Amino acid sequence: MTDTQKKTISGWIKHSLWLLLLVTFSWHAYLYTQVSKWRTENPDNTAFMKATLVDMKEKNTRAGIRQTWIAYNRISPHLKRAVIAAEDARFTQHSGFDWDGIRVAMEKNISKGRIASGGSTISQQLAKNLFLSSEKSFLRKGEEAIITMMIEMSMSKKRILELYLNYAEWGNGIFGAEAAARHYYGIPASMLTRWQSATLASMLPNPRYYDGNYTRWLDEKSDMVLSRMPRVKVP
Repeated sequence: MTDTQKKTISGWIKHSLWLLLLVTFSWHAYLYTQVSKWRTENPDNTAFMKATLVDMKEKNTRAGIRQTWIAYNRISPHLKRAVIAAEDARFTQHSGFDWDGIRVAMEKNISKGRIASGGSTISQQLAKNLFLSSEKSFLRKGEEAIITMMIEMSMSKKRILELYLNYAEWGNGIFGAEAAARHYYGIPASMLTRWQSATLASMLPNPRYYDGNYTRWLDEKSDMVLSRMPRVKVP
């Protein structure tokens, strides 16, 4: 290879790296703009909702998403408490990442020889729901971490929980507390009881499975969540 060829390749590599850096910076600047905007405005939908709708329409062209925005003070305090108890007990204490929870999840995954637990916080799950897909990869987890930090820096815990409860998946095409409460119990989210809230919170790791498939394990998990609820701090 001649010196001219080496210089050409070197120049191409530098140009590509600068271009990649510019694209990466622009993408994350856009993400931060969106996160800042959603401190006070409510998203029309989320990346996860869009992806879900595409999958649903492949099976049924008439399929649709059910989601109704509801303000924080109109969501049952029992559901807020139950979701934190089930998904992220240290939600009000950490800055987006529960390192103890991540360590426990890693130990569980190693012992089982597979990914059995993710250890994701409510903030991390919100980051995924708003912007990312359900794909499991190191790149996606890296993006999730960056967006989680943006969310924690820009929003109060109350706002984070409000957004999460309005966009979490709760069944086949069911998103948000209001749609979930009406789908499963025929009542608004403001009227959910302690047991109903504990049951809905217990569905979150696998909501599509539990939509129409009530199991004994769901009862046991709901009892567990109920026992943890009194110790939970709610923003």
